[in-house]
Amino acid sequence: MKVILLDYVYKHGVAGEVIDVADGFARNFLIPRGLAVKATDTELKRAKRLREQSAVKRANLENLLNDLGRKIDGVELIFGRRAAATGKLFGSVTTQEIADELLKATGVDINRRRISQQVLREVGTHSVPVRLGTEVSPALKVTIVREEELNEFLAKRKAAAEAAAAAPAEAVEAEANA
Repeated sequence: MKVILLDYVYKHGVAGEVIDVADGFARNFLIPRGLAVKATDTELKRAKRLREQSAVKRANLENLLNDLGRKIDGVELIFGRRAAATGKLFGSVTTQEIADELLKATGVDINRRRISQQVLREVGTHSVPVRLGTEVSPALKVTIVREEELNEFLAKRKAAAEAAAAAPAEAVEAEANA
């Protein structure tokens, strides 16, 4: 009997597929449990429509993930951790901590499993890839500094940002006065 699967069935197929199974298997297992319907002309047309709608939804989701990837690409996250004199951390920076910090910094909530599983156990700047859409491969910039040096590091970073913001303003004033 030919049936159209409505859901994934182990070793038989996925939703939307038309498969040929034994009559008893279809009548006694698949159809009563709502896993399949008999493949009639009207059901085949309906299945085709469902596949088209599914393709559109997948394309929209892919576009959304690519936009999200562009938004988070290059975002810098800073962590203060206890570390030995050699620069080795007492512990590590986990993917869950990176995901939580990314949520605070950008408002983007990403499952920790999409963040690369590389272990961050040293002081310094690391590039951490995030697996999202097929078009974009964003990378987060994770900077780890010693706990006791964190405030000094943030102050230097703030001063550098203010100097960079003031420099273009001074250039505009110099052009206006010239």
